[in-house]
Amino acid sequence: MVGVPEPHSGWTFVTSHARVLAAIADNPNIRIRDIAAHCRLTERAVQRIISDLEQDGYLSHTREGRANTYRIEPDKVLRHPAEAGLSVASLLSLLVQDESDRGKASGPVTGATSLTRH
Repeated sequence: MVGVPEPHSGWTFVTSHARVLAAIADNPNIRIRDIAAHCRLTERAVQRIISDLEQDGYLSHTREGRANTYRIEPDKVLRHPAEAGLSVASLLSLLVQDESDRGKASGPVTGATSLTRH
C-alpha cells in the first residue's frame, strides 16, 4: 500500500474511529486489510470499529462479489455533546485531503494567539 504513515506512539488528537472513517471516505471500496495498515490497527480492531459505525448509523455497506462498498452518512451528527450540531461531513472535511495536497507543508495557523488561555 502506498502512503502508509510511520508508526506513532503516545497520544493523538484523532480517534481510531475517525481514522477508519476518513480512510473509507478516501476510498469507499477499501479493504479492511488496507484500512488496518493505513490506520496502524489490527484487522480485528477495524472490523469492530466498522461494526460500531454501522450499528450507530454512520456507515453502511453493500457486498459486491467478494468486496464491500461503504457508504458514509455525511449528515449524521457527531456523538459527543461537545460537538453538538457538527456533522460527519464537517469532521471529514478536516481529515480527508486530496492526494495532490498530501505531504504539502501547511502555513502558520491563523488566530493561534486567540487560543491561548489567559
